[in-house]
Amino acid sequence: MAPTALLSVSDKRGLVPLAEGLLAQGYGLLSSGGTAAALAAAGLPVTKVAEHTGAPEILGGRVKTLHPRIHGGILARRDDPSHRADLEAQGIAPIDVVVVNLYPFRATVADPGVSWETAIENIDIGGPAMVRAAAKNHADVVVLTDPDQYPGFLDSLAAGRVDAALRRRLALAAFAHTAAYDAAIAAWIEGRLVSEAGSAGASEQAATEGAELPLRLELPLRQVLRYGENPHQSARWFGEANAGWGAARQLQGKELSYNNLIDLEAALTTVAAFGYGPGAEPAAVVIKHTNPCGVALGADSADALLRALEADRISAFGGIVALNGTVERAAADHLAGLFLECVVAPSFSEEARQRLAAKANLRLLELDPRAVAEASGRLQLRSVLGGVLAQQADDGPAEPEGWQVVSDRQPSEDEWRDLRFAWQVVRHVRSNAILVAQGGRTLGVGAGQMNRVGSARLALEAAGDAARGAVLASDGFFPFDDTVLLAARHGITAVIQPGGSKRDPDSIAACKAHDMVMVITGRRHFLH
Repeated sequence: MAPTALLSVSDKRGLVPLAEGLLAQGYGLLSSGGTAAALAAAGLPVTKVAEHTGAPEILGGRVKTLHPRIHGGILARRDDPSHRADLEAQGIAPIDVVVVNLYPFRATVADPGVSWETAIENIDIGGPAMVRAAAKNHADVVVLTDPDQYPGFLDSLAAGRVDAALRRRLALAAFAHTAAYDAAIAAWIEGRLVSEAGSAGASEQAATEGAELPLRLELPLRQVLRYGENPHQSARWFGEANAGWGAARQLQGKELSYNNLIDLEAALTTVAAFGYGPGAEPAAVVIKHTNPCGVALGADSADALLRALEADRISAFGGIVALNGTVERAAADHLAGLFLECVVAPSFSEEARQRLAAKANLRLLELDPRAVAEASGRLQLRSVLGGVLAQQADDGPAEPEGWQVVSDRQPSEDEWRDLRFAWQVVRHVRSNAILVAQGGRTLGVGAGQMNRVGSARLALEAAGDAARGAVLASDGFFPFDDTVLLAARHGITAVIQPGGSKRDPDSIAACKAHDMVMVITGRRHFLH
């Protein structure tokens, strides 16, 4: 009896060459629906599933391959006499190759306006059943789920090398294929339910119910990185090709490294606090080791970039730069004389690209504002021993209407602007975080110290004489009044902090004694 291959695919890339290769090796072709039509249109002999089973497609095509003559042919173990006897008794022919990829559910729900009914109708049932059956019985059945697998399989088939190792690798890919498919369905349904509950004013309940669901994480391997944080650590990048950093267009430079991606994330989240794309207030950020060493607003991107670089030119060496508007020639001039690792922005003008082309190793990335907007409200994940932590991203807007001035003196208009700016930036500095700013620019940053006054010393010393008349922001409350007293000695005029310490009265009293402003936001922004 000639071997049989069952083909049922929504992605028809490479279908005809695969079928021709199978025919050349003596296989008969069994197919259904659009796949059968495509094979027949190519002039290839094919038996329709309905003819093979003797049962017509029913329910508008919802049921066509769910039949004993299909699943018996796939699942029968060739080395089991009882299985062979069952096949003979029922007149069922074995199926030796199963080529299936599933209804395009992801592509369907990529349309934000897709209806519930359309999405549900694009959930494949028979396809996953055949894939799982073939993968389970991979000792006897080859399962192909990706057109990229076809050429290698045909080469192995022609060479007589379809061995156990290849079958197991293809079975693994098949189970990963159906697992990712189910995860995508569950994620879409969950997202739609949460969205609908939120629009009905029940988002808290939906969020609580969602928190009880298991974490679903199915991401394709995007790139094997040269190494991780250090050369002795291996690393890989998993992510969808059209989402987040996977959607960035690299215009030039070396391939991205593990540390590049970590720093780019820090740079983007910082600059996006001021908007990203058309209409955003021009802002620029310079990142070193995930901390901003310079952040500034400006009249345009070039002005913002120059001011951010001047905040700390020493630390900017080897840094990552993010801008929230188009990089024009003037901004490129500021970048051209520096050693930098990466620059990310919504777009680069042709003149800017020409100016930076000589810096062949500098990575330039265009990231569409839509990719940033789509990431809003995302979960942040971090691995721990034996598990994963997940939290909502701390990317909500600042809410000054809830802030409280607790000092005797009210902030001036300039101080208010600087306090708002400093509060937007300090949340992107590693805790303990202290930031000194004035005129829409950082002057000094203290990050990641074991005590808050230590971070304050670093920030104030970096600011130097420029601290006089500036403001100071703290991501967490002051456990003592020492930071306020240190700020007063350096000429700081206004302080913003979350509040909530038992010793808040001490810090407030210190502000009053030195005619300083203190604003309490009521919200902490630790970043670990």
